[in-house]
Amino acid sequence: MPNREALQPAGLAIPKSPYSSVIVSGDLVFTAGQAPFDSDGNLVSDDFAEQTHQTLRNLRSCLEAAGCRVSDVLKVTAYIVDPADFATFNEIYQQYFTEPYPARATLVTNLLGFKVEIEAIARKP
Repeated sequence: MPNREALQPAGLAIPKSPYSSVIVSGDLVFTAGQAPFDSDGNLVSDDFAEQTHQTLRNLRSCLEAAGCRVSDVLKVTAYIVDPADFATFNEIYQQYFTEPYPARATLVTNLLGFKVEIEAIARKP
């Protein structure tokens, strides 16, 4: 069985459901889906852009807890509720990720009370 370590980044709300925020296995880092919640677990805003920024900041905190940077991300999976927000999502995404961009899938789906969720797989430098 592969060795794995669960991490809880400082400043990130502790999950209420049974999952880890970050799992490190060897040099691979897997984040749970990050959502637009502040450190107290409160939704930051109803605005899609603000939710996306908070979600990406939370994702960055997960990566940093594992000794990674956003530039170490290999794959991103993003979930959005409204396809009309896709262009805004891409604009904000490019403020956090630069070329060469990670591989990415973006899905339109229902989420539990928020508008965006993002997870990533990274390799430690």
